[in-house]
Amino acid sequence: MTQTNRTIDPTTNKHATGAAPRNDTGGYDLEDRQSLRRVSGLSTELEDVTEVEYRQLRLERVVLAGLDLTGSPRAAENSLKELAALAETAGSEVLDGVIQRRTNPDPATYLGSGKARELADIVRATGADTVICDDELSPSQRTALEGVVKVKVIDRIALILDIFAQHAKSREGKSQVELAQLQYLLPRLRGWGESMSRQAGGRVGAEGGGIGGRGPGETKIELDRRRIHQRIAKLRREIAAMKTSRDTKRASRQRSHAAAVVIAGYTNAGKSTLLNRLTGAGVLVENALFATLDPTVRRAETADGREYTIADTVGFVRSLPHQLVEAFRSSLEEVESADLVLHVVDGADPDPEGQISAVREVFAQIGAKDVPELMVINKADAADPEAIERLERSLPGSIAVSAVTGMGIDKLLLAIETALPRPRIDFDVLIPYERGDLVARLHDEADIATTEYLPDGTALTGRAYPQVAATLEAFAR
Repeated sequence: MTQTNRTIDPTTNKHATGAAPRNDTGGYDLEDRQSLRRVSGLSTELEDVTEVEYRQLRLERVVLAGLDLTGSPRAAENSLKELAALAETAGSEVLDGVIQRRTNPDPATYLGSGKARELADIVRATGADTVICDDELSPSQRTALEGVVKVKVIDRIALILDIFAQHAKSREGKSQVELAQLQYLLPRLRGWGESMSRQAGGRVGAEGGGIGGRGPGETKIELDRRRIHQRIAKLRREIAAMKTSRDTKRASRQRSHAAAVVIAGYTNAGKSTLLNRLTGAGVLVENALFATLDPTVRRAETADGREYTIADTVGFVRSLPHQLVEAFRSSLEEVESADLVLHVVDGADPDPEGQISAVREVFAQIGAKDVPELMVINKADAADPEAIERLERSLPGSIAVSAVTGMGIDKLLLAIETALPRPRIDFDVLIPYERGDLVARLHDEADIATTEYLPDGTALTGRAYPQVAATLEAFAR
């Protein structure tokens, strides 16, 4: 939706429409200065599918609006502070924020009518050009709230999608973000309503369409919907093809019996910094939300020589859009197929428990809630020691570290080594000397307990992975 051009009268500090008539003195009439009315039916249709509204956001000067639905002012304030960080990551300047205590969002304007008018006063006083709401808005809520505040209104979901669009670098990441954006846009296309959204052709008059309903066929909004559906189908095919490549690489790692460790957690919890500390990966580290979208996989080795892979993943956030979870499912499968998840939580955050809950909620959505989890409390150097102690008591087995200073990293590496799966099938074999290749494979891929050199070959006992153990059946003693 195109915003009406506005100017600010220097004497009244009021917005006026750019098209308002001037009086004889060169100024605007008072009534015109104080009114900012929208004309219904203008600029409601997209000229092109690519011109999605959330790609054209002018997030420069914003006011935030949230609801306290649980009766916990602190939780509501923390959520609004996180929304402010998201807005700043998107390139905005946050001017103000309001919270209303309610049991449920207002079905008409999200905020109550009185609070919506108060929000409009704040927007006029600060000169903001955008309002960001801390929850997902229905299309009707967004339209109604825009009618009150007279500026652009977006929700938390559109904001997160915009950040992802800015940060996506790889072809797969860009495709995943575009898919999520189009899925978000589809139900929010606005046109002339159901009476003009039909495939009618010239027979509409005979079918009761009436004046204004007769025409050559589909309306513009119908064409937009069709083109978006076609684009979504194409993106899903492309992502599925990329998933095949990812699955092939994952299967190759599994054939080498390298255990898989995945670093997951809340956005900006320090996951990429931890990966760099553990492996020297050299991936991007930035003090910003969603700085990492594309998984990075590196190899590492335990002190006893066992190889494993360790992967960095996209960060999670409260109310992560379900469109993103679906679009990034192929990337999140790294978590589902892992042998161990390093769940990183920001120990310096005012609400680390909320972070943990949000991440585990996403784990449940992708079917990874049963994957072994090792809690890592990061940023221990910057956190309150009492807060770290409280977290360690509430999270048995957790390890406090600082990925920046290296504090606690040795303890973490030992915990990873202990938690990684080991070969579990016992074997007792006699391998002929001409099969030295098999003996070498056992040394690489199995835990050997005893080795004895006999006249007929090499006798070995120990434990192996199932695939290796299957090749030893012919040599069992």
